[in-house]
Amino acid sequence: MGNDLAAFAKENGVKYFMISYTDLFSGQRAKLVPAQAIADMQKDGAGFAGFATWLDLTPAHPDMLAVPDPDSVIQLPWKKDVAWVAANCIMDDKEVNQAPRNTLKRLIDEAARDGMHVKTGVEAEFFLISPDGKAISDEYDTASKPCYDQQAVMRRYDVIAEICDHMLALGWGPYQNDHEDANGQFEMNWTFDHALATADKHSFFKFMVKSIAEKHGLRATFMPKPFQGLTGNGCHAHISVWDETGKTNVFADNSEELGLSAKGRNFLGGIMKHASALAAITNPTVNSYKRINAPRTISGATWAPNTVTWTGNNRTHMVRVPGPGRFELRLPDGAANPYLLQAVIIAAGLDGIRSKADPGKRYDIDMYQLGHTVTDAPKLPLNLLDALREFDRDKSLKAALGEEFSSAYLKLKQQEWNSYASHFTQWERDHTLDI
Repeated sequence: MGNDLAAFAKENGVKYFMISYTDLFSGQRAKLVPAQAIADMQKDGAGFAGFATWLDLTPAHPDMLAVPDPDSVIQLPWKKDVAWVAANCIMDDKEVNQAPRNTLKRLIDEAARDGMHVKTGVEAEFFLISPDGKAISDEYDTASKPCYDQQAVMRRYDVIAEICDHMLALGWGPYQNDHEDANGQFEMNWTFDHALATADKHSFFKFMVKSIAEKHGLRATFMPKPFQGLTGNGCHAHISVWDETGKTNVFADNSEELGLSAKGRNFLGGIMKHASALAAITNPTVNSYKRINAPRTISGATWAPNTVTWTGNNRTHMVRVPGPGRFELRLPDGAANPYLLQAVIIAAGLDGIRSKADPGKRYDIDMYQLGHTVTDAPKLPLNLLDALREFDRDKSLKAALGEEFSSAYLKLKQQEWNSYASHFTQWERDHTLDI
């Protein structure tokens, strides 16, 4: 892609750049910069008032500058005169340590110093809903088991195909699209990549899906549990680690159980060790816990874990090993911050390798039917407050992610929980009025 954004604009007919960063609550923030001004912005950054977004800053802080990373630039396939570029946040010539992309970059560098390069893929599920957000957009999508419904996916062909066409044009290697397990729900898959590239693509994917849905008069949501009784939006992450060359998968060892090397087991051990705490990052909203602690849905399964267990190729556990050299973390949901999701995976995994963590007993039972028989595995948090408390107690995970980030995240998320807890609901009237 080159390193000169001004040249990129000239070569590709770009008139404007969206200099974008993602805040602690996954809000995507941007300034629209004319191509004539991009050279200065590439050097000095675009100015933002950090307090005006979800970062732990005050109105008294100096300007936060979002410096675009030219390696991340993407020309909008649906609006060719605009290009999106991810940015790194700085203030007073120093990195803003709490900024999610900066947090991820630090952990990638730390892993690289140990000769490890984490590669990941994500499965970002979403619903196509009515513009007012109250209903799914397809009135005929009513099957009790709608997963892979070919009529339903074809009724939304114009939206899904347009998004997939764009991913093809961008060279992402999309390889399948389907109607998912809930009415109105879809999933689109593209090829795995280095963790930062995957995070940038994930961030852009959410922006693209919402934009194309709006273009077609619809609305897209990645909300973890937007409809009661329907399967929620997961964001499963597939994880592997490669050597310095990027050609050898150090998780792969066919002589070991499930083809997962000793280093891979230790990385998995770190995920298991920190699972209850990392839920605060992978499942970051009040609504997230309506997904992972949901009763059985209309389709017959929630497809979300509620217990810290791992298995082979079995979708009823928090982690599954579907094949040699990688594993799938099924805990994250659609609200997960694209950068913090990758960061917390690396942080937990590195700690697991360094401490030679054992992932514990492997279970191969159907957790949806027999989960009650598992008495020696931790349950995942019941709500966001429990997850935040687990995260706050996990000193090593907080340190790995950075004390400045961890402090800011806990502070703002605690405020969010307090706002939710003080909100008066109809449920309270229905259950307490006649006490």
